Amino acid sequence: MAILSRSATSIIAMMIIMGQISCSNLARDFDITWGNGRGKILNNGELLTLTLDRDSGSGFQSKNRFLFGNIGMQLKLVPGNSAGTVTAYYLSSERWDTHDEIDFEFLGNVSGQPYTVHTNVYVAGKGEREQQFHLWFDPTKDFHTYSVLWTPRTILFMVDGTPLREFRSLESKGVPFPKSQAMKLYSSIWNADQWATQGGRVKTDWTLAPFTASYRNFYADTCRAGCRWMSEELDPTAREKLRWVRRNFMIYDYCTDAKRFPRGFPPECYARF
Repeated sequence: MAILSRSATSIIAMMIIMGQISCSNLARDFDITWGNGRGKILNNGELLTLTLDRDSGSGFQSKNRFLFGNIGMQLKLVPGNSAGTVTAYYLSSERWDTHDEIDFEFLGNVSGQPYTVHTNVYVAGKGEREQQFHLWFDPTKDFHTYSVLWTPRTILFMVDGTPLREFRSLESKGVPFPKSQAMKLYSSIWNADQWATQGGRVKTDWTLAPFTASYRNFYADTCRAGCRWMSEELDPTAREKLRWVRRNFMIYDYCTDAKRFPRGFPPECYARF
């Protein structure tokens, strides 16, 4: 299935062949930033793991910053009973009080129950644009690619090339859009059993620790003026796939939460695809 128009997809495929989008050596591209040894880069830089136990979680960040691009990585999430754990995976600028952020958070669950994929977009320090989804596969059985296509016109959250969420630039309607602050890629695993699983009703079972998430095959295509895909839109097939995801797998949308917004929804909620 094409995500962008056929011409844009062909351009991205050609850049992969030419090596302009390449799988990285994770030791070259990332720093383990916290966790006192719980984060590890293994197999000559081919694999990165983050671990959570009762004493601490762990995290990493990219060495480079990105301003627009097609940025992704393969993740395999914590298997089994992951209730209470959160694996965060996001782009963020570095000045916290006015930070921009494009956010995936994977909320663990009891064995046999689906993960919740929590997404959000922050602009100038303000978020509150949450959408949540279940996935159409078990994200703990194998690696899957989670990526962000970020252009001056749109942000696409994607899973294995399928669009999960679109956040379009609507600055003409007074909706701020992240376009001026470069971001690093971050990930962390941590305990959030006060809220993460079923509203905090299910707590972390520490007898099952340690909990480990795994990462591989990072790529970042950040070319700007020469990339035609920077101005491409979703093609009709991809837009229908996005609708399919919303119909079948969305479990929360801030744009339908009337209790949260009794005086009216944010302006971007009225510009639906």
